[in-house]
Amino acid sequence: MLRIKRVPTILSNYQKEGVEEGGAARGCGRNCLRNCCLTGAKLPLYAFPKSNKVDLCHNNEAPFPFLDSLLLGEWEERMERGLFRYDVTACATKVIPGELGFVAQLNEGRHLKKRPTEFRVDKVLQPFDENKFNFTKVGQEEVLFQFEASEDGEVQFHPNAPINVDGSPSVVAINVSPIEYGHVLLIPRILERLPQRIDHESLLLALYMAREAGSQYFRLGYNSLGAFATINHLHFQAYYLGLPFPIEKAPTRKITDFNGNGNGNDNGGVVISEILNYPVRGLVYEGGSGSSLEDLSNAVADSCICLQDNNIPYNVLISDSGRRIFVLPQCYAEKQALGEVSGELLDTQVNPAVWEISGHMVLKRKEDYEGASEEKAWRLLAEVSLSEERFQEVVAIIFEAISITEKMLTEDEQDVDQVDGGPREAAMVPGNQECLVQY
Repeated sequence: MLRIKRVPTILSNYQKEGVEEGGAARGCGRNCLRNCCLTGAKLPLYAFPKSNKVDLCHNNEAPFPFLDSLLLGEWEERMERGLFRYDVTACATKVIPGELGFVAQLNEGRHLKKRPTEFRVDKVLQPFDENKFNFTKVGQEEVLFQFEASEDGEVQFHPNAPINVDGSPSVVAINVSPIEYGHVLLIPRILERLPQRIDHESLLLALYMAREAGSQYFRLGYNSLGAFATINHLHFQAYYLGLPFPIEKAPTRKITDFNGNGNGNDNGGVVISEILNYPVRGLVYEGGSGSSLEDLSNAVADSCICLQDNNIPYNVLISDSGRRIFVLPQCYAEKQALGEVSGELLDTQVNPAVWEISGHMVLKRKEDYEGASEEKAWRLLAEVSLSEERFQEVVAIIFEAISITEKMLTEDEQDVDQVDGGPREAAMVPGNQECLVQY
């Protein structure tokens, strides 16, 4: 079993020594999201219109992106109340000269007052542990609003809505150690205490959030365990960056069209491409003219579930208001635990998660910021990437999994109601178990 000693990023003000210890039965007195404090609790609710057929190429945006305004307004209010551990707007930022345009930020605040821990890196799927920090232990003042589908298909906002304990609401909360302006956490079905593992429902929720924000500068990211997720409680991260990520500008080569809707139509499916001329190898998923947000979400979720089931750490970047999704298998933590990363890179203390992989380099030391170069950024990210041979093996595993799923969806006379968990749920694990990663 491989473990690496490191300090996790503090995401909540309650993620400190001693705070996690029990006491729920006694009542913690912290106004948290556990049974001891939920009775009669209310939070703002943003209800979004949920549709199974959202044209990804429809360019007509709402005249006023309400979620965008709500999120930033609530986030700034928390900043005025002093809930963040530092002022991220004061962090120095620059574009590193070069073809890719990596963005460097000096964020010394993310390196201070952190609690050492042992973190297991050889298992992407690990059971939820109630005794460790999880997001039900945050204070309600850190939660901006509930994020749920509306019942009538229209956008609704309720400034003081009861928390539906039985329905386990999804919530948006601040990240108290922000990387950028508006840095938040999307926590699906928070009261279900789900481990850090993508499923179809949670990924689709993240795409709805990207769509509702209506901003090209708003992106969501996901880190699996083994790929620098620090909390084993299902969550996505998101923030605003007023520049394109370098990975968004990288050229791609189309590999295939995936018709996840099962209609046999060769036009308008989900296009899957390979990233070219970039230090980290990965796949890009985009919706065709006739595909829906759900078609795209299903294709990506099937791929992510395949990676999870095959114990392959990965990161996900959701960009272009949910129309474009990057899936990036990686191996940096494995190399780090095996002693295969150079001391020079380790000294930077940069954990290359989704934001770093996408080209936003969050640096913790002034010397690294002042000496930042495209060559150094490339060298770090090249250590993150799978080899070409291993990457092609992983692509083959993914395509096997999603083709199995598509075959099940198009099977004649299949009674989907009789399939335990639904056809997609039953098709997640490829038959070839010899591809499991053994660290």
